Amino acid sequence: MSQSYNVVGWFEIPVTDMQRAVAFYETVFGYTLQRQPMGELDMAWFPWSETGMGAPGSLICHKEYYKPSAEGTLVYFTSPSGDLANELAKVAAAGGVVLQEKTLITEDIGYMALLLDTEGNRIAIHSRK
Repeated sequence: MSQSYNVVGWFEIPVTDMQRAVAFYETVFGYTLQRQPMGELDMAWFPWSETGMGAPGSLICHKEYYKPSAEGTLVYFTSPSGDLANELAKVAAAGGVVLQEKTLITEDIGYMALLLDTEGNRIAIHSRK
């Protein structure tokens, strides 16, 4: 079966404090998130490109349906700087915790690291160098 699309079309990372979560992701990754309050649902969209690789996504806050977790699905962010050590250096000051330092996966694939964001979500960062 031939595919011309990415398997993941959208991701959502649950948060309990949107302002704190937005500050964390903007500080660590250097993104500007676009906040979209929609009644009881509050979203902050990560920047995306319609023609770029990967899947777009958002932070999402809803008291009933979304709960942060350090277990379950793991989202890997691509290092904006090209070397995830740069983003890892900002995690503690932004209120997060590094769970696994920069680790070589394979020479062909590159490196990864695990961290907890300010909301208690386990996320990962990937870079080729």
